[in-house]
Amino acid sequence: MPNDSSVPLFNVQIDGVWHQVPKGTRVIEACEQVGIYVPRYCYHKKLSSPGNCRMCLIEMGFPRPGPDRKPELGADGKPIINWIPRPQISCAQDISEGMAVRTNSPLVKECQRGVMEFLLINHPLDCPICDQAGECRLQEFSVDFGDSKSRFLENKVKKPKNVQIGPRVTLDDERCILCSRCIRFCQEIADDDVLGFVDRGSHTVLTAHPGKRLENNYSLNTVDICPVGALTSSDFRFKMRVWFLKETKSICTSCATGCNTIIGTREDVIYRQTPRENDHVNSAWMCDYGRLNFKYLEAEDRLLEPQVRFEGKLVAVNWPTAIAQAALQLKQFSGAEIAIIASGRMTNEELWLTSQLAKSLGTQMIDIVPRRGPGDHILLSKDRNPNTNGARVILASTSEPGANLLAIADAVKSGQIKALAVFKENTMHLGIPVQRLTQLPVFITMNVLPNEATEIATVVLPACGFSEKRGSMINGRGRLQRLNRAVRPPGSARDDWEILRDLLQAVAGGDSLLSIDDVFRQISETVAHFAGLSLSKIGDLGVHILDIEELPPTHPSDEEKIELAVAIQARRQAVRQQVVEARKAAALESH
Repeated sequence: MPNDSSVPLFNVQIDGVWHQVPKGTRVIEACEQVGIYVPRYCYHKKLSSPGNCRMCLIEMGFPRPGPDRKPELGADGKPIINWIPRPQISCAQDISEGMAVRTNSPLVKECQRGVMEFLLINHPLDCPICDQAGECRLQEFSVDFGDSKSRFLENKVKKPKNVQIGPRVTLDDERCILCSRCIRFCQEIADDDVLGFVDRGSHTVLTAHPGKRLENNYSLNTVDICPVGALTSSDFRFKMRVWFLKETKSICTSCATGCNTIIGTREDVIYRQTPRENDHVNSAWMCDYGRLNFKYLEAEDRLLEPQVRFEGKLVAVNWPTAIAQAALQLKQFSGAEIAIIASGRMTNEELWLTSQLAKSLGTQMIDIVPRRGPGDHILLSKDRNPNTNGARVILASTSEPGANLLAIADAVKSGQIKALAVFKENTMHLGIPVQRLTQLPVFITMNVLPNEATEIATVVLPACGFSEKRGSMINGRGRLQRLNRAVRPPGSARDDWEILRDLLQAVAGGDSLLSIDDVFRQISETVAHFAGLSLSKIGDLGVHILDIEELPPTHPSDEEKIELAVAIQARRQAVRQQVVEARKAAALESH
């Protein structure tokens, strides 16, 4: 058992066996560390311990003191235990030297049966239709620790059902066992004290405070930690039984935090994302914004097949033709006439292949689009690109990402740039007018969804979303983490790294990379921060490889950042106005 050497170890007897446990460990956690699971409802290791469900009752004892006030020792040389006559809760008590615990004695089992009987007195018998079925602690513990029959003959208390307490959470109060996990989460983690209990006794119910709703950006974490079917996700509710879901460990790509996730899928459809515990990144939580940000992968206008412009129209072609045409178009021009706009949403492997493509074409005009938004003090980062640090390291830029965008946009407007390749971004965000893009001899775009610029591209390459590919990213704190493929891409869409690999080979020739592991191996051989690593060595919890102080030393000043943001915003507004005017003109012509 891992232990910080600076923390003293206490000798603790658990079910007759002595163990050494670090000081400060809760009794319930000490039992779990030695392989003994104590049932619990109200206890959650990331929250405070109210001790109100009483499911974790155990027998507890301490060494019997002798005349010299030292523990009396038995024939085995171990202290003789004086057992407390009443059962004790194990969730709110830290271990101490010589403490003894019984988790499976007749008294403990009788306490567990009694607690389960009380919890089930007013609980509805609707397990077959409950959305929590398959991952319900009440259902599981009723089998493991309860009784097979009920002695309750009176009418059950009826409580509110199917109550929308927030835009994303539905409450069935009749299933609530009053564990208070959701209340404590809102108070202690989300900093939004919005839930509470009202009324007394058997009529106590969970509700939102008058005039308030559970609508903070972390509301769905209450669904995750609810041990029963009281709080359910309105989005996932009745969509799929959990035992049908395939679970894939991955990370959230909605901001630079990179929360660890489990993606639940069936037949290549994503039904939900839930947080995966990683104390280095997101503890056991994730925000609602990132959790629900997967619907776009099922968009009706998803790019499904490669297209090449022929006689003024985009025509569907096969992949070899699209790659060959894209390479042919790029090789017409010198490096000074080519620009590449990549994305902070691309993986390290994709960014590395993009950088190799830029070197093969001889262009220095390459950058990513910075993406900022409101953040918070919990998990949501202001940097909405999940791999800004990866772009800094892989592209080896001497300036902050986004610093070259205005220069690229101006070069496109002036006609200096004749070939523009845009990977996983929308050029409209740069303020380049549609009319100017139509004048480009070569405009290659690779993306998941179409945008205003896609319709005027010379080559369109349909790519994958975050859940449809493997790869790695470096989060905002410098931790290298791994994406894993949960579903297959629709239509003829291909993995981004495969598209870039084929394009690189068509432009520069050379040996082909057979797998994404080969790409990562080349990164580890050329980029110092990745030395000695492989995709498999990253592991499920990631590896810290980058200190923030190691970032490029030349950062733009606050004034420069503001100037850049204002300029980009002004250009976006100008483009939007042009689009509106063009649509009005088209409507007038149609009449």
